Amino acid sequence: KLTQKKWQRHTGYIGHLKETRYDTLMATKPTKAMELAVKGMLPKNTLGRDALLRLRLFEGAEHNHQAQKPEMIEA
Repeated sequence: KLTQKKWQRHTGYIGHLKETRYDTLMATKPTKAMELAVKGMLPKNTLGRDALLRLRLFEGAEHNHQAQKPEMIEA
């Protein structure tokens, strides 16, 4: 369930650990939630950090990128 998962961040001050539930995070900042999910799946080294820099997230179904040779798939 999404309500069981929480995102924790620290503000830098003593005792300031902030928690946000993932259903709230998906409602307010869906790109941040997806970025955190991808970051958790990547290796924790320089290759993973470089891969995260190349990640591009778009809200909605519209974006300005197109495949080189798109083909229609009959389902």
